[in-house]
Amino acid sequence: MNYTLETGSFLNDLDRVARTRQEIANHFNRIVETITKSEFEGDKASGKLGLDKDSEDISIASQNLQQGVFRLLVLGDLKRGKSTFLNALIGEKLLPSDVNPCTALLTVLRYGVSKNVTVYFKDGTEPEQLDFKSFKQQYTIDPSEAKILEQENKLAFPNIDYAVVEYPLPLLEKGIEIVDSPGLNDTEARNELSLSYINNCNAIFFVFRAVQPCTLEERRYLENYIKGRGLSVFFIINAWDEIRKGLINPDDTEELAEAEEKLRQVFQTNLGEYCQVDGHDNYDERVFEISSLEALRQRIKNPEASLEGTGFPELMGALNTFLTQERAVAQLRQARSLARQTYNHVHEAIARRIPLLEHDVDELKQRISSVEPEFDKLNEIRDCFQDEIRAVRDSKASAIADSFRTYILNLGNTFESDFLRYQPDIGFLDFLQKGKREEFNTAFKQAFEQYLNDKIMAWELTAEQQMQEAFLQLSKSAANYGAVYSQVAESMTEKLIGKKVYAGQTIEFEDNSPGWTSWAMGFFSLALGNVAGVALAGAGFDWKNILLNSLAVIGIWSFLSIFSMSLVAAPVGILLLGLGIGAMQAEQARKELIQATKKEFVKHLPQIAQEQGEPIHQAVKECFDAYEREVVKRINDDIKSRKSELDNLLKQKESYEINLETELNRLRKLETDVLSECQSIETAYEHLLASPA
Repeated sequence: MNYTLETGSFLNDLDRVARTRQEIANHFNRIVETITKSEFEGDKASGKLGLDKDSEDISIASQNLQQGVFRLLVLGDLKRGKSTFLNALIGEKLLPSDVNPCTALLTVLRYGVSKNVTVYFKDGTEPEQLDFKSFKQQYTIDPSEAKILEQENKLAFPNIDYAVVEYPLPLLEKGIEIVDSPGLNDTEARNELSLSYINNCNAIFFVFRAVQPCTLEERRYLENYIKGRGLSVFFIINAWDEIRKGLINPDDTEELAEAEEKLRQVFQTNLGEYCQVDGHDNYDERVFEISSLEALRQRIKNPEASLEGTGFPELMGALNTFLTQERAVAQLRQARSLARQTYNHVHEAIARRIPLLEHDVDELKQRISSVEPEFDKLNEIRDCFQDEIRAVRDSKASAIADSFRTYILNLGNTFESDFLRYQPDIGFLDFLQKGKREEFNTAFKQAFEQYLNDKIMAWELTAEQQMQEAFLQLSKSAANYGAVYSQVAESMTEKLIGKKVYAGQTIEFEDNSPGWTSWAMGFFSLALGNVAGVALAGAGFDWKNILLNSLAVIGIWSFLSIFSMSLVAAPVGILLLGLGIGAMQAEQARKELIQATKKEFVKHLPQIAQEQGEPIHQAVKECFDAYEREVVKRINDDIKSRKSELDNLLKQKESYEINLETELNRLRKLETDVLSECQSIETAYEHLLASPA
């Protein structure tokens, strides 16, 4: 699908989604108010129904809906026109675009009623409030300074975490948040900054420049940080209109068409593999030829300009489909599922409570006692699932840690061939010239760091894939345990009231699984699809972030702390100064240097494998431990609510006579009120689906 969309229509669709989010959040809030009020009243009547967890989950989901944004991450190398592209997208010359990189900080653009910049620090220092002019002056660096930082592998502002720019712009007001990252090749440390945001974004804009197609650095970044991670990426081929400037005759339409087609082939060759999703080629919906400067000029003159011929209408069309249909519908479908799940729990609790109201204390005690075996079975199911989680955890933690050790120990086997493409551009003979030696050593050190970084990223990707497979296995197990759990719960209800309780007939249900099962399965679909928003139970579990944070200690810095580059630099002078200056001697010097580097590298590999294996084992373990804690807590909460539902009724019956008619009316009103809000959520969701995009 490839269609165009004007900026105004895009904003209207975003506004429609934002209104639907708010509408559903309001219904959620009323469900919380209804349940809270009923439980308070129930404490003085037949007892609470044990709906605290439902109320808590609904409340969290409401907050997520109201605060939820579509977060877009912008990546790109230096001098690719990222700032100009962003200015054109938001419709105002907000970011400085005359100097690259525009800022030395990772910058978050979000809506604010007034223009405001806040800089956040890593050491706990109070955030700094700045005006726009001061921010641009203090945190913009020129290309020469950026180059020096790149060579030294340093950050311009190492104590600063990120900056937040608040601005009253229509696009941001509709729920769009943009994360503008520093250039790809500033330093490896900056790349890590960008990577830390990738998993928390709905989509990525990866910006290229038409006349500089797919550099080695860009291909390296795509391979390390994008490939195989299930990310939604829009590739922006910026400054497409500059192709004409490089022609001998800019007015020759045939020459221009030929030049454009050649560039299209280059980009398609390099980007095609990143546009394959489940066997489907999404290239036309993910790669766009953009003229950002022309689009910005048009929008400054006329905010409602059609932008025809700039590539923006096509981009807006694809982005609109992605955000307002794919992502928004997925988020709101989860909200609808949570509403259905909550109503079903309320319906079942009331359906059990009403028949039990008629029994006297002795009979009620007998019936409660009769379901103790069922409660034991529920606990057994919890324990079995917990044991399986731990078994998978131990197996994967050991396997992934072992794979790391094996991977590291094998690096020496392919070092010579692998390192070929990383060798410095500066020639070996140039090293003999006075003043060039330090330059060569710096370049060689940087090349070695890139080699290590790429190798570690390649391993981390395989580790993520193993983790994903493990959590998919656990999600399937959760479904199986949940089915057995539901059968036991149904048997318990039948013992208590003498009949089965069926789901409410007014609302369709996907399944009859307990809430904890929905969470244990639902989080996986969120992580797999990289959907930032409302989880089924609002728990916010994301093993990728846990793994990323835990593996922060694994990387080139850990290696370099063990493998000192001075040990590599020393043989360079010895080797080269002892040889002649002929081509054969230079080639021989290169080989000797690589062999000396390999020898020193291999000597330290066992130590690296040993020392880093345990942190990796712990990082993987923590992912499963976090999952286990939440699953077990939710199962325990469900069992506790079922017990308290019965204990509360028994306690009230032992204390005083319950007014049956009044209580029946109260309980039926609770169900009716919750059902009404859920039906309204159904209607809002269906209207969103039916609205033209």
